[in-house]
Amino acid sequence: MNITTLDASSADFDQALDDLLKWDETQDASISQTVSSIIEAVRQQGDSALLSYTQQFDQWSESSDDLLLSREQLEQAWKQLPEEQSRALTTAADRIRAYAEHQKMQSWDFVDEFGNTLGQKVTPLERVGVYVPGGKAAYPSSVLMNVIPAKVAGVAEIVMVTPTPKGELNQLVLAAAFLAGVDKVIRVGGAQAVAALAYGTEVVPAVDKIVGPGNIFVATAKKQVFGQVGIDMVAGPSEILIICDGKTNPDWIAMDLFSQAEHDENAQSILISLDAGFIDAVKKSMDRLLSTMERSNVIKASLESRGGFIYAATSEQAIEIANKIAPEHLELSVDNAEAWVSQIKHAGAIFMGRYTPEALGDYCAGPNHVLPTSGTARFSSPLGVYDFQKRSSIINCSQSGASDLSATASILARGEALTAHARSAEYRKLGD
Repeated sequence: MNITTLDASSADFDQALDDLLKWDETQDASISQTVSSIIEAVRQQGDSALLSYTQQFDQWSESSDDLLLSREQLEQAWKQLPEEQSRALTTAADRIRAYAEHQKMQSWDFVDEFGNTLGQKVTPLERVGVYVPGGKAAYPSSVLMNVIPAKVAGVAEIVMVTPTPKGELNQLVLAAAFLAGVDKVIRVGGAQAVAALAYGTEVVPAVDKIVGPGNIFVATAKKQVFGQVGIDMVAGPSEILIICDGKTNPDWIAMDLFSQAEHDENAQSILISLDAGFIDAVKKSMDRLLSTMERSNVIKASLESRGGFIYAATSEQAIEIANKIAPEHLELSVDNAEAWVSQIKHAGAIFMGRYTPEALGDYCAGPNHVLPTSGTARFSSPLGVYDFQKRSSIINCSQSGASDLSATASILARGEALTAHARSAEYRKLGD
């Protein structure tokens, strides 16, 4: 395989790294225009537009009555699962739920020096839409990762949308929806599903927030409906950055890089090595292992178009590069990984040590696998319970407390030429 190899000490490294990382397909004008047309059609035509797009993109045609799956269908899918799959889903769900329980925000209040009660009230969102891919691959793990934190947060109703190409239902996805406690499952996907969740149709209820991964059309649609509803993030392709000191089995590192590359041709897998010879060892492992992969063509395309090897002379140099990349997944396959973590500023999830592959985080470690991509870990965080809770400020002034604050409010309001604000505060001053 012809994979980009860089030396962090070379004069043109910064530009070469920028070129390797470059990604913003959501700015494609033709895709944006197509998505806008789909959203408008769904707003105007409701279910008829959903059915038309479903026939066009998923090649199956039914009535609107067939879009909504029954609770019985979900339960049947769960009951018919092989025991090892139901056990694995249950184990993963239990671990995700246990982790999520630690994330719940609580309401709080305190009384200030003037006798006023100030605080914060935390309430769950009422209705959330979860998008679950169903095109190139179906992901029951995404069902668990998106739904369980919402359930822990106390969301009253969860509506899941998922495409069913050629009308075929993925039983593992349906079983995961039953286990996680999804309230409605609707057989639509693409930008049209996002539009339906944002604006509502006869079958699809309008939601308060849309979460979950999807293709470029889904990501663009989420971007366009933001403001009408909340969204989790506009996710780009999957990505992994591994920092290795050269002491890990090169087969392990090769497979860890493959694990992201197999998602799709636009996924990105990068290795930073402190040992130049180790890069050659990993390349040899890749060449030997590639033919054993079911998705070898996808892996090869991903690695040759967006993969990379980077030689860094020092740990400080490696950490600096990692913080610039701000990866979705960061593996620290080094001795004493704990000592490195304090220096990592930007990463969606950090996997520490040689025995913590990213794949465990995708399924059952516990923390969420919905993570910021394309450098957005600089300012955003993994999906969690807090994404399904909102905060309201609480202000309860006593008579004397309002009187004490009125002078400050009045001065500031008159400084802004907002006289009604000032007089509203002044009315509460004792003795006036």
